Amino acid sequence: MRRDELEHAIRAAAEVTHEDRVIVFGSQSILGSFTDEQLPAAATMSDGVNIAPMSDDDSGALADSLDAAIGEWSPFHTEFGVYVQGASRKTAVLPRDWEYRLVSVRNENTRNSTGLCLDPYDLCAAKLIAGRPKDHAFVLALLESHLIDPGKLADRIDLVDPAEPRREGAMRWARAAHPAPHLDGRPKLPH
Repeated sequence: MRRDELEHAIRAAAEVTHEDRVIVFGSQSILGSFTDEQLPAAATMSDGVNIAPMSDDDSGALADSLDAAIGEWSPFHTEFGVYVQGASRKTAVLPRDWEYRLVSVRNENTRNSTGLCLDPYDLCAAKLIAGRPKDHAFVLALLESHLIDPGKLADRIDLVDPAEPRREGAMRWARAAHPAPHLDGRPKLPH
């Protein structure tokens, strides 16, 4: 997904939900902080973006409306090559106070609707908590591109609720990415 495709998805999601703000979760929220050119290919491979309506209730009716209107295999997906997966605020386990670090994407291409994207460190912490191979590959690509600092990432994981059972595994992974530098001056990253 490219930045202009994310902006189009934000615009479409805002139109479907009749809201002027939506929250962008998942890997494509990285496009709120970095340009297409800055990002490694592994960070933008997905053609889907997880978007949560701001005012969805516990039933998830607005998220379901996103899936129906612009979700995977919809006419929107067929025509534009990208789709929106409706999500809720509970989609990801995130560090404390993540809402205060959201990155705003708003411009003419979004028709002045706002996509509130996860901060890159909050996103990577959530990815490491999820712990799937694709999540590790995503974070590793950002680390190897020097877009994410492993020490700051470990600090952000430290803000995840200590009762979260996957927190320690995520912390071990992040700490493995922050050992003493090697001969070339860079840390050896976990694979």
